[in-house]
Amino acid sequence: MKRIIALLFCVWALIPARAAIVDTIQVYSSSMQKNIKAVIVTPDNYASDKELPVVYLLHGYSGNHLDWINKAKGFEKAADQFNLIVVCPDGGYSSWYWDSPVDPTLKYETFVSSELVKSIDAKYKTIKDRRGRAITGLSMGGHGALYLAFRHQDVFGAAGSMSGGVDIRPFPNNWDMAKRLGTYAEQPERWEKNTVVSQLNLLTPNSLAIIIDCGTEDFFYKVNENLHQQLLYRNIPHDYITRPGGHTWPYWTNAVKFQMLFMSNYFNSAK
Repeated sequence: MKRIIALLFCVWALIPARAAIVDTIQVYSSSMQKNIKAVIVTPDNYASDKELPVVYLLHGYSGNHLDWINKAKGFEKAADQFNLIVVCPDGGYSSWYWDSPVDPTLKYETFVSSELVKSIDAKYKTIKDRRGRAITGLSMGGHGALYLAFRHQDVFGAAGSMSGGVDIRPFPNNWDMAKRLGTYAEQPERWEKNTVVSQLNLLTPNSLAIIIDCGTEDFFYKVNENLHQQLLYRNIPHDYITRPGGHTWPYWTNAVKFQMLFMSNYFNSAK
């Protein structure tokens, strides 16, 4: 693993002196009747490129569309290195990327998996097919990425998670989840239905390219380890990375490089 990490950093450092283009747009959500901001990263040579693959990159609880740009400095180099587009949407303070059964004004599953994708495909030179779309994220966004990809395999061909809250049930009092689903005590079926680990019946071997990453000191480590074991039991191929680290931006700044490499390899194999 140390040699792989060293090689990846060497490759990252040797990227030619190009400057990915970072922009912020607003996408109208008809389901929520409001404009939602998103950061768009395109490669330096976008103007002369043909159709490009897209990685949708989700933020965590209490974050916003600017988190990745502001807190994971340099991650945007992936757009040039792998010749792809990165989209960082605002997923709300604590949406968990659900269509909330409690609050009808929160429909982030619909927004990300449908409205946002359609808008990006309309405005940018994208590969308009699941073979050209991947989704990943950190923490709440790691849950969101796997949750959305498992449920919308017609939209996304690859999915990842960094320190994801992939099983919400051990955390009934945390991160506003009860505000989105109702309390676990009163609405246990909603919690069972809306957690990643309960979506595995939707997968078949190789139906989705999957990468999962979590630090061994992370409070989500046990639920990620369990997800890994459940995927093994079901013979679902996936990449699984663990290394020392906690629920921190230094960990995610490192982890996102592996995610982008994985997604690029998927895009190349899917051509």
